[in-house]
Amino acid sequence: MLPELSHEEILRYSRHLLIPEVGLDGQRKLKNSSVLVIGTGGLGSPVALYLAAAGVGRIGLVDYDVVDATNLQRQVIHGASTVGQLKVESARAKMLDLNADIQVDVYNEPFTSENAMRIARDYDVLIDGTDNFPTRYLSNDVAVFLGKPNVYGSIFRFDGQVSVFDARRGPCYRCLFPEPPPPGLVPTCAEGGVLGVLPGTIGTLQATEALKLLLGVGDPLIGKLLLYNALDMSFDFVTLKKNPKCRVCGPNADIHELIDYEEFCGVPGHDHEDGSAGADWDIEAPKLAAALSLDPSLFLLDVREPHELQISALPRALNIPLGQLASRLSELDSAREMVVFCKAGTRSARALELLVSAGFKKVKNLKGGINAWARDVDPTLPIY
Repeated sequence: MLPELSHEEILRYSRHLLIPEVGLDGQRKLKNSSVLVIGTGGLGSPVALYLAAAGVGRIGLVDYDVVDATNLQRQVIHGASTVGQLKVESARAKMLDLNADIQVDVYNEPFTSENAMRIARDYDVLIDGTDNFPTRYLSNDVAVFLGKPNVYGSIFRFDGQVSVFDARRGPCYRCLFPEPPPPGLVPTCAEGGVLGVLPGTIGTLQATEALKLLLGVGDPLIGKLLLYNALDMSFDFVTLKKNPKCRVCGPNADIHELIDYEEFCGVPGHDHEDGSAGADWDIEAPKLAAALSLDPSLFLLDVREPHELQISALPRALNIPLGQLASRLSELDSAREMVVFCKAGTRSARALELLVSAGFKKVKNLKGGINAWARDVDPTLPIY
């Protein structure tokens, strides 16, 4: 039996009730439905807000981060007043302020192989609002094993993608991407940036797909990948087919339980920048400052993009962007002591790996990058 709507709810959702494809029965379906939103960042913000406004009866939020000032450029469910608070609690408060008639469950924990099935089991639809490959593959496999649709979205700079992966009726994410890209090949939004409004566009499309699935109306993006570019305001579609060799949803699938997705992807399953190359290879900002005071000629290699130098820079550092480093090794002296840095230490850690593999031995990574230098050594520099 579908739940009834109160007079107050009928008034609240009156614009829905006037749509023949929704109507009273459709709104009651939404009230009886549940959605799990994995991530309460750029994509999860509009998804959670619009599902709450639409009257989805139960919404789960999975995240384990806290609100940071750098989030506010795009994560519109949070605000300056909630900086430092748990993201799931900040998001829940905003959603219940928007619609007190819904239930919001919060899971202040990483979404992992150990807890994913327990968390996702009781929800009708999963929505992937993350930006790392381990969680994307995990979300996909959970959806396949539980027989649920997974609404996928991804963003980078001015580009976005949306699809609905439902192995019961079409391909899954692994059908499209059987293997993850090599570690470091695809930069994260923290490394490459994202136009603040882009996750609003993509997240709203994800919310639309979820509502269509719950209502049973329209033509969901099953077997189709939507490609969006904000610069030329274009929407393109790519037809996707089920891969008969898919290891998770194919007829001869050999993966029947959740695996170690960090090991599979070769990268951490979280959205934070690590900023470390390991204790043996790292140097912290104060120690670098002391070393430079003793030897001002110590060689500094900045592997950020050229436009980042307009934000902050260290004197006498040579700038070779990470993407050009392999082809420009001849410009570097392998016998000279060198410290590599970037914004927060992630790209420079990858640069260090490349340099060491090429025979460089006297190389260190500035842990935390130039942001750590701005925090611990030179507060006149901005943190970004």
